[in-house]
Parts: sequence; C-alpha cells; structure tokens
Amino acid sequence: MSMGKRLAAEFFGTYWLVTGGCGSAVLAAAFPQLGIGFAGVALAFGLTVVTMAYAVGHISGGHFNPAVTVGL
Repeated sequence: MSMGKRLAAEFFGTYWLVTGGCGSAVLAAAFPQLGIGFAGVALAFGLTVVTMAYAVGHISGGHFNPAVTVGL
C-alpha cells in the first residue's frame, strides 16, 4: 500500500476522532441539559475509534494519533 493512502487514512481517522470525540465533549460542556454526560462522551470516543478501526484500520494500522504514527 502506498504511503499516501496510509497517511490519508490516518488523517481521516484522526479527523473523525477529533470531530466525534471532542465534539461530543464540547457539546456536553456547552449544553448540560442534553444529558450525554461523562458516559456519553466516553462512549462517543470509543465508538469513533471502533468505527475508524473497522473502516481504515487495515490500511493504516489504526493508530489515529499523529504522535504514534510519526514515532512508528
């Protein structure tokens, strides 16, 4: 697999993780009446990692952390 495809998969996975996980944390803090709470934020992070691991994990290895990717 080419390096470009691997990097694109890592970028997309990291984008999805930041959007889904951090987005849910921001919404939980900004709108406490939504009711997702700590468990909802933890579940959002977990589900985003799982979805990207299944979607692009076979291409990039599924790190979704630029520091780990550069380190490897």
